[in-house]
This record gives sequence, structure tokens and C-alpha cells, in this order.
Amino acid sequence: MPVDTSPATALSAPGLPADAPSTRIQDIVFPEQSNHHGTLFGGAALAMLDKLAFILASRCLRRTVVTAAVSRLDFLAPIRAGDLADATGRVVRRGTRSLEIEAELFAEHLHTGARTRCLSGHFTMVATGTPSAAAPAGAMADSPDITRIAEIVFPGHTNHDGILHGGPALSWLAKAALVAASRRARRALVMASSEKLDFVAPARSGDIAEISARVERVGRSSLTVATELHAESPLSGERRLCTRAGFVFVAVDTAGRSTPIDSAVAR
Repeated sequence: MPVDTSPATALSAPGLPADAPSTRIQDIVFPEQSNHHGTLFGGAALAMLDKLAFILASRCLRRTVVTAAVSRLDFLAPIRAGDLADATGRVVRRGTRSLEIEAELFAEHLHTGARTRCLSGHFTMVATGTPSAAAPAGAMADSPDITRIAEIVFPGHTNHDGILHGGPALSWLAKAALVAASRRARRALVMASSEKLDFVAPARSGDIAEISARVERVGRSSLTVATELHAESPLSGERRLCTRAGFVFVAVDTAGRSTPIDSAVAR
């Protein structure tokens, strides 16, 4: 795929304007994504940044986009199983039908909050096909109280009608809830129950699924988390609420017994 060579607009680095397009996605690293050292595979880390670049480019261009080049890729530190992988990306250069995106991946220890910069790179994304009539649109407004996880609905996630299975949707909601609860409690947690699950509308193959999670209540040793899954069409920007659910987590000690949550941490 040839890279767009038309005159591009640099968005300055450093000192990007405050309104420079950007996005952020998060994911928790499980053992199946890790190697025999217990650290995230390099390919999985790179795939997360590529997913971030696809989502950001789709939102900016509202056209079918492909990855044309990856450059300045630096692996700086490992991400261990159990850590939160926190990816951020911003547009640093824009052409007629291409974007250059600067992306970074951080590891966050869910019990201590310690953060480490692990991977950085530049992605050149090129638009194909005809432009959409939809105006570019960003994600939902960000908030430090809300954890957001983004996924792309692939055919393997769907049924024969191209609609997202309930299983993957529930898995994504539970993962976002665990991250939100862990960040609030900074303790080991187990899921105690899932509350009412409502499927409101379908998410379809090719959609961007954005899952949000917010801690609604903190008890002596438990937390209640509310989650929602919105589907977004990469081409039109249309967003719709698809699923909502509540989860209850309990803090546990090394023996698996419930333990109080530090009220000074769980503010």
C-alpha cells in the first residue's frame, strides 16, 4: 500500500495543540498473552498499539484504514502478567488520506499504581475507499473515575448473523470492571457476583466496542462496579448502547479470605 505523499500538516511535537486528536485504550494482561518469563509477548504489545492506531485513525478519517508503516519502535521495559497495559496515541502529522500516530504503552501495577513506560512507536495509517459523509467524532468524554477498554469486534467474536456473542461481551465487561475495582481498592480481588445484565442493542462485526466501568459503591471489603458497552461504527461514527451490567468484587488476602479495603485508598 503506497503511503500518501501529498502535503501533510504537522501537528508539532512536542507542544501539540490541546485539541490534537488522541485516544486511550486499556487492557489487563493475562497469562495466555505472556511468554515463559511471565511477560507480555512483544507481538501482543505491538498488536495493542496497532489496534489503538486503527481506532484513532478511523475516528479521524471515517474511512476504511490500513496500517501502512510502523517506525521508531522501541521496547523499553517488560509488561508482566497481571499488569494493566495502558496505551495512548495522538495524531502528530496528517495528510490528505494518511495519519502519522505516535503511540505509547505503559504498564501499571494494579496493586501499587506504579507505572512504567514500556513501548513506543509511530504508525502510518492510510485511508482507502470513499470518504464517509459522517463528520469525524471522538470517543466519549474522558474521566479519571472511569476505566475504558476498547475492542474491535472481529468475525470470531460473532454468531452466523455477524452479531457479537454474549460471551465475549460479558468477558469484556468483567475485565473492565476488574480494572476499575482494582484501581480503587489496590488489593487482590475476586468476583463475588454479577448483577442484572441487559442486552439493549447488537454490536456487529467491524464495530469498535468501547467498554466503560465505574465504581459505584465501596463497602467494608466489597466494591460494586457499573459497566456499559457501546458499539461505534468506524465509518459513520454512530454510537449505540449495547449492553450494561453490574459486578460485585471482594478484596481477599493471601489465604483467600475477605479483607477490609483501606478507606484512604478507596476514595
